[in-house]
Order: sequence, then structure tokens, then C-alpha cells
Amino acid sequence: MSKTVYTQEHEWLRIEDDGSVTVGITDYAQDHLGDIVYVQLPETGREFTKGEEAAVIESVKTAGEILMPAAGVVTEINTALADEPAKVNEDPLGAGWFFKFKVTEPGELDGLLDEAGYKAYIETLH
Repeated sequence: MSKTVYTQEHEWLRIEDDGSVTVGITDYAQDHLGDIVYVQLPETGREFTKGEEAAVIESVKTAGEILMPAAGVVTEINTALADEPAKVNEDPLGAGWFFKFKVTEPGELDGLLDEAGYKAYIETLH
């Protein structure tokens, strides 16, 4: 059974029971970025600390980064995004995921937002 949580940086995290986490950006984020034209993903096996830049997204409007939501090691990347970065726009919560990682500091995931909390947070931005 997995659960999905959100960061205030507009990332979603699907946390699996085995401690693996899939990372992507929310519909709100992809909408504000516009058409995504390039995604730079981390290397498999790379270890990151919480808050470290793990991936870069470039759109026709701007560039942004995906920050590591918790310390961990990248276990898989979405290689399809190299040729089809628009998948992030088309299906940000599904096929447009960025990478998966194994959490090394599970406590760093505490305090992330559930869906209702994230929606409430977005409302404060308008």
C-alpha cells in the first residue's frame, strides 16, 4: 500500500511500504511552468541529502529544480523523459514521474502535506 504526500515546493511523493519513494511534480507546478522542454535527472546510485538539488526542469517560460525531500539514494530514473519531457505536462501524477529513491532518513518525510493540506496551501498562494 502506498501513500502520496506533497511538499510546499509542489512535488508529490508516493511512499511505498518498503521505503521506496517516487518523486514528481504536481499538476499545479507543471501548469505554472508551462510546456516542459528538458528534464535533467540524477544518476542512479547517487546519494543526496535533504534539500539538495536532484533534478532540473526547463520549460518555455523558466527553469526550476527538484529538491530532495529527504536523504536517500536514487534507485531508478524515468528515462522516457529524456526523449519526451512533455510527459510531465501530460501526466504529472503518473507517467511524468522523475525518479525513485530509497529513503535513508525516514523521519525527514514527517510533516509533509496530505492532499487536503496541499490544496489548502495552494489556496494561500492566490
